[in-house]
Amino acid sequence: MLHLFSQQGTRHCDGLSRREILRVGALGLGGLTLPNLLQLESFAAAPSRRRARSVIILFLSGGPSHLDMWDLKPEAPEEIRGTFAAIDTNVPGIRISEHLPRMARVMDRCTILRAVRHTTGNHPAASYWMMVGSPIARLAPQVASMSREDRPHPGSALARFLAPPANVPAFVMVPEAISPVGPERPGQHAGFLGAAYDPYRVNSDPNSANYSPGSLGPANGVSGQRLDLRRRLLTQVSQQARHLEQTAVAQTLDPYFTRAFDLLSSQAAQRAFDVAAEPERTRERYGRHIFGQSVLLARRLVEAGVRLVHVNWVRHDNGPGGQGYDSHRDHLNWARTELLPPTDAACAALIEDLSERGLLDETLVIVMGEFGRTPRFNNAGGRDHWHHCFSALVAGGGIRGGLVHGASDRIGAYPTANPVSPQDLTATLYHLLGVDPHTTVYDLTNRPFPLVEGTPIQAIL
Repeated sequence: MLHLFSQQGTRHCDGLSRREILRVGALGLGGLTLPNLLQLESFAAAPSRRRARSVIILFLSGGPSHLDMWDLKPEAPEEIRGTFAAIDTNVPGIRISEHLPRMARVMDRCTILRAVRHTTGNHPAASYWMMVGSPIARLAPQVASMSREDRPHPGSALARFLAPPANVPAFVMVPEAISPVGPERPGQHAGFLGAAYDPYRVNSDPNSANYSPGSLGPANGVSGQRLDLRRRLLTQVSQQARHLEQTAVAQTLDPYFTRAFDLLSSQAAQRAFDVAAEPERTRERYGRHIFGQSVLLARRLVEAGVRLVHVNWVRHDNGPGGQGYDSHRDHLNWARTELLPPTDAACAALIEDLSERGLLDETLVIVMGEFGRTPRFNNAGGRDHWHHCFSALVAGGGIRGGLVHGASDRIGAYPTANPVSPQDLTATLYHLLGVDPHTTVYDLTNRPFPLVEGTPIQAIL
């Protein structure tokens, strides 16, 4: 028997638990888990304000060191500056790390924000703040699990307020798993907007021979005729649900499942997730590792119409990455061998590729982490968490290229000019996508909030 409204499991504000929604999806689609992700509502943005169509966020989980990437201090003492040299870029006056040579060649299309700051050095709380543009306020800051009390990720908000793309999800997250603080850290989902706006999560390595995007194809042995029968069954289930419980979700199950079936049968979606369709030369250009192929997949997805793709740098045992960007020990060695080369290859390839395809002007790229690293090395040769001043990089989508915005002091410890908050960065994202950053949203207690309490960074637009 199918129990649509079981009393077990955590329940959302919509009256259904995540488990219940997924159970219905699994029954109907041979494992498809999209129905609870696909309630998309059209909200036409003013064309004159909208500059970008899509966003790619490259989240360097763990906290990348601004002092060894984007804001080197060659005049500082060695215990501050380390051993990395600063090199010229293709923009006179802008210098970055010698271990980012490919990024140096595309700096004319990028802007470096050298004075980003917030007030927490805790991984989950800082990740949340950088992702959603608001400090975490619901529980103790060390909490690392998702909650429907959270504010929404921008990908979820774009899914809510912009017209849905055709035949592809609005919001995709890749990879889902094996990140430093868990796959469902705060800020990586729809929060109080509801599970219908959660990301479609890719939970396997795009660089692996066993890579699978998930449930975008029918299970083995499930024919088109059987899928049609299941569609009709789910239609009946949805109709019965409306008689059983008059909740908003129960009344609108049909559109969720219709959209899910559309994705299941969409050749466009299947092609977009098929990273193996890329020429080997292109795959090598991005780097044959989990991060490089995830970034390549992001390019394929925005090309197909996905609104926002969030790529997580993840820790893993095989291939580049090692301890990840949370480098509390042997920092310079890890950065030189395991962190910066794959980051340089993937980020530069993305910007070059988008530009060559005529997509950079309409695709906003953001490269960031939860915070930076300490100016001084610790006793283990590592750099620890530093939230007082760090860097992020933005490109495309209406961003001016060849700029440095903001500055830090002589050791990269504190801002000296044009500080930027996560709120401002998130407000800039919304502004460029044509969504008013101050659009009113309501939490689970029906309290009104602006979408983000920040101001777009006009100097870089």
